[in-house]
Amino acid sequence: MIHFERVSKRYRGGRSGLHGLSLLIGEGELVFITGHSGAGKSTLLRLIPRLERLSGGRLMVAGVDIAQLPKRRVPLLRQRIGVTFQDHRLLRDRTVLDNVALPLVISGVPYRERLRRVRAALDKVGLLDKERAYPPTLSGGEQQRVGIARAVVNRPPVLLADEPTGNLDPQLSAEIMQLFASFQEVGTTVLIATHDHRLAATFGRRMVELRHGELAADYPAQEGI
Repeated sequence: MIHFERVSKRYRGGRSGLHGLSLLIGEGELVFITGHSGAGKSTLLRLIPRLERLSGGRLMVAGVDIAQLPKRRVPLLRQRIGVTFQDHRLLRDRTVLDNVALPLVISGVPYRERLRRVRAALDKVGLLDKERAYPPTLSGGEQQRVGIARAVVNRPPVLLADEPTGNLDPQLSAEIMQLFASFQEVGTTVLIATHDHRLAATFGRRMVELRHGELAADYPAQEGI
């Protein structure tokens, strides 16, 4: 599904985000990407929808060579990849419903179908009763759930989450992680970048540890957890 072949990413000034990383993510897997701050977790995720350009190596997503993808086809790639960030990136002056609907508006989905999908996504994250609320009136956990609903409303086969529990307490963090697990259970490929190695370990899924932009460890999923 997602194949990194000796992928490198260098930033201006010579700083290395990734260095010769090789990694294979299977279709329908849930994988936690762990490591210290600056290990390359966010870089790894941002390369997949081509929010960043790789500097070397090869990255294949569903059989598509990301580096060779024509610029005009990048929006189509991104429609198939849901992304949620730690800071939510919600529009403060738009309702929850409008925030979640944004990817569908961009895709040209008709209004009635758009409304149906948005409400289904909000129901999935437990916020159907908040569709007319505005982001500043919501708690941090609720805002994170809105971001997740927006990421999945297009029914993408791939879901990426960059430190989704960084500002949440332990109970809310576990609930958010369980929500991602529920998407994986219906066939979505899920990658979660997190510094919380202990929380990730409780789910028994595969964990990939990065260290200074390189693969440090790859722990397989544990049976029966």
